[in-house]
Amino acid sequence: MANTKSAEKAARQAEKHRARNVALRSRMRTAVRDVTTAIAGGDKKAAAATYQAAVPVIDTLVNKRIIHRNKAARHKSHLAARIRAMS
Repeated sequence: MANTKSAEKAARQAEKHRARNVALRSRMRTAVRDVTTAIAGGDKKAAAATYQAAVPVIDTLVNKRIIHRNKAARHKSHLAARIRAMS
């Protein structure tokens, strides 16, 4: 339990921020999963389209400092490599 007014406010803000971060992280995971599903489906055009939709979602989390830029780069690189490898 918070002992001061400022600590109570910080606790309220932390809870709000956590909820927002969880939602944004979930949105990114869904976008990555959509690309993976499209790749598994075998349609390169659809996979590329979902990848193009996922990149801004991933980059948004970097700008908001929810994930590290190297993690975002790794996600994008791995997905792009899997799309390029499709025939």
